Amino acid sequence: MNNTPNRNNNPRKNTPTATIPRKPARASGEKMPAQASRNMPAEKPEKITRYKSPVDRMFLALVLILICFGSVMVFSASYAYSMSQDPGNGYIYIQRQITFVLIGLAGMFVVSRLEPEVIKKFTPAAYWATIGLLGLVFVIGTVGGGAKRWIMVGPVSVQPSEIAKATLVMMLALHFEKHSDTILNTKDKKEHLMYGLFRPLFYTCLVCVLVVLEKHLSGTIIIFCIGIMLIWMGGVKATALIYPGLIGATVLGLVAWFVPYTRRRLDIWFDPTKDITGSGWQTVQGLRAIGSGGLFGLGPTNSRQKHMYVSQPQNDFIYSILCEELGFIGAISVIVLFILLIVRGYQIAMKTTDVYSSLVVMGIVSKVGLQAAFNIGVVTNTLPNTGISLPFFSYGGSSTVVLLIEMGIVLSISRFSRQDK
Repeated sequence: MNNTPNRNNNPRKNTPTATIPRKPARASGEKMPAQASRNMPAEKPEKITRYKSPVDRMFLALVLILICFGSVMVFSASYAYSMSQDPGNGYIYIQRQITFVLIGLAGMFVVSRLEPEVIKKFTPAAYWATIGLLGLVFVIGTVGGGAKRWIMVGPVSVQPSEIAKATLVMMLALHFEKHSDTILNTKDKKEHLMYGLFRPLFYTCLVCVLVVLEKHLSGTIIIFCIGIMLIWMGGVKATALIYPGLIGATVLGLVAWFVPYTRRRLDIWFDPTKDITGSGWQTVQGLRAIGSGGLFGLGPTNSRQKHMYVSQPQNDFIYSILCEELGFIGAISVIVLFILLIVRGYQIAMKTTDVYSSLVVMGIVSKVGLQAAFNIGVVTNTLPNTGISLPFFSYGGSSTVVLLIEMGIVLSISRFSRQDK
């Protein structure tokens, strides 16, 4: 009886899901005679077989920790504001947020059970449907905060620009996978730039134009940065990105300087006390909340600035309330959690066997890190106040649901990232 252990006895790993041909290795400098190559039978390529496995538990744990932490902070930050909206009821926003989280977690679970090939198949349709939704905003969109960015679907408001961040990552990843050989062939500069730079920029700028017309400058900046990051990750030389980067920065700078509402925000950024009872109020009160926290904070739910000083503290400035209640230790803990999520995401991306999956994972976790960095920069007045939400923490329906579905995509890819050679 053969007692040799067989690793394929594991019932979760005994069904191959995909095979990827690999070219046979050849020693450096070794050449095969032309006559011999014609007469010899063709060598069979080595194959890599991928098996289903459980989702990446560490990544899932980090997502659950962040979303639970964020929900607790939404409750703490929104309680006083909720009472001002409906005296006697401090649970308006946390009840809604829990609903959004449950919908998002359900979406995350469903998407995590899909195979990456299924997600890839629907990527073009998802991207162009998002373009349609962005255009539909100008026709049937609703106004909020002086800008038209939402579409009402019954009682629910949908913000297409949040969906666009995800579908742009997926579309660019698909493009780079289809044209990877052409893009990596730098000898043909025309084709290299056409498929590696200009077409991806078209997909990116198409979204940016529609979003900036919604007076959503912060969303435009994030989407443009996502596009530039994916183009660089896709194999385009960094030097080729200098001119598009400069042009994009110049255009955004001109918009920020000459458009009245963005110019006003720049003025407040330079000196928040210039209009301390008006446009500078939010920034000044947020900084006071951060400074009041000290090392260990005032304690959970003990924020003073959330009592009608920081406007709508459950939204973009929730990090300032977190700093006030949990102090420097709590603030750093949140940053560490984001770093761990990004690092783990990159580790998942490095284990994938196809360009699409790798770029999708890196694009999604990079977007989360970029948005978190921008939000913290805004709250600390390191960056102008542009209305950027903090992933997992800020109150919001579209942002929370879309974010958790993105996490489901990463978890789906993590199930197929292990290889059996």
